Amino acid sequence: MSFSETYASDEIHPIDIVETLAEHHEWEFDRVTDDQIAMAVEGQWRTYSLTLAWSAQDETLRLICTFEMEPPEHRIGDLYDVLNRCNDMVWTGAFTWWAEQKLMVWRYGLVLAGGQVAGPEQIDRLISSAVMASERFYPAFQMVAWAEHTPADAMKVAIAEAYGRA
Repeated sequence: MSFSETYASDEIHPIDIVETLAEHHEWEFDRVTDDQIAMAVEGQWRTYSLTLAWSAQDETLRLICTFEMEPPEHRIGDLYDVLNRCNDMVWTGAFTWWAEQKLMVWRYGLVLAGGQVAGPEQIDRLISSAVMASERFYPAFQMVAWAEHTPADAMKVAIAEAYGRA
């Protein structure tokens, strides 16, 4: 049965759908409020922290996917350079660096204006896209921060998108 067949009504809260997906994938999660959920999703490189929050005011499902980074201070300029290069290669979200929290962040807002409803497949894709982008560019961030590679050289490991599953 597809995820869509699980839901008979268009009135399902998007965070309820996320919770069902988290249970289906056996991800650790915490329903923070009615409008917010936090999850831990295991990737190849690390475990990513994802938070999805529904804002009824602007009709947006917001996703942030974070992972900790503590780059040396002298590498911050190059980290911003590689971050911008990564953002030039993606269309469905963007990376940003939260220096105070020492977090690399992938963020995306799915606008559902006019009473639109996101389906389970769409939300599942939203989550998997965040993890895939983090997995794809994580090595480039690490090479710049810790291996003293130039941003251009570090991007060579993230040039090709992987498709399918091994």
